[in-house]
Amino acid sequence: MSAAQPRPRPVAIVGPTGSGKSETALALAEALDGEVVNIDSMQLYRGMDIGTAKLPPDQRRGIPHHQFDVLDVTETASVARYRDAAIADVEDVAGRGRVPVIVGGSMMYLQALLDEWELPPTDAAVRARWERELDRVGVEALHEQLAEKDPQAAGTIEVRDSRRTVRALEVIELTGRPFAASLPPSDRPTRWGTVIIGLAAQADWLNPRLETRVHQMFDLGLVDEVRGLVAQGLVRDSTAGKAIGYAQVLDYLAGDLTLDEAVERTVSGTRRYARRQRAWFKRDPRIRWFDAAAPDVASQVVQEVVREVAQ
Repeated sequence: MSAAQPRPRPVAIVGPTGSGKSETALALAEALDGEVVNIDSMQLYRGMDIGTAKLPPDQRRGIPHHQFDVLDVTETASVARYRDAAIADVEDVAGRGRVPVIVGGSMMYLQALLDEWELPPTDAAVRARWERELDRVGVEALHEQLAEKDPQAAGTIEVRDSRRTVRALEVIELTGRPFAASLPPSDRPTRWGTVIIGLAAQADWLNPRLETRVHQMFDLGLVDEVRGLVAQGLVRDSTAGKAIGYAQVLDYLAGDLTLDEAVERTVSGTRRYARRQRAWFKRDPRIRWFDAAAPDVASQVVQEVVREVAQ
């Protein structure tokens, strides 16, 4: 790519889990001579394949994929770490004249990548105090405290996600404002002029798909996958161990749930997460929405986007 040639604009594919983002991203990458950059926080982890619906390498159509399998399950995924690494990947892909196709549904990760988000402050003493409160009252009660202080933040953070609950309370205490106030406004231009495409999925169409997908994950060997990850250091009280599906299987392996209960709680947790994703992305006026239920949605997206980002 010569210095005189403008870099191609990235395109991001967002939407709730199960809406068909991976297939649409592949279609775009093929049409645009692009490469895929992941923005799903749990697909960063090596070995967490079945429960995250990670596209296997042999189904990636020869398209390079970035930000997959970059962390061990003993490591902590963080927005700041992801942002810096993903920026480098996007700029490398674009610098070679190829189109970065950013795909996933992790809301704050997307915000940090595309909105040049200056992450809110941190204070070890304040965080330690909230962690002691977590130990004293438990994660669900602490989440209730967050809901009293900041209902919007509580609505986007899973009830049993102790790390993000503590972080939100820390930010609220340090800034004196709701956690969402630290987020950048969604009406300003995206980093790199990225085009954001959303796959809209109504609950009556999406929920049966999610239930089917969860049952397929268990049929494909999710329990054995988790057993193997436990041998590599996966524990319940970790970032990876709180992922939907993995948390429930760990509870099953610990004897706290039956297998049927683990399946049903994975279904309900996945549905709740999809609702939070829909609510979060709906607030962003820059997203161009397509009906995920349309049989030719990937073709529709390609036709709409290819000329704009390839010029």
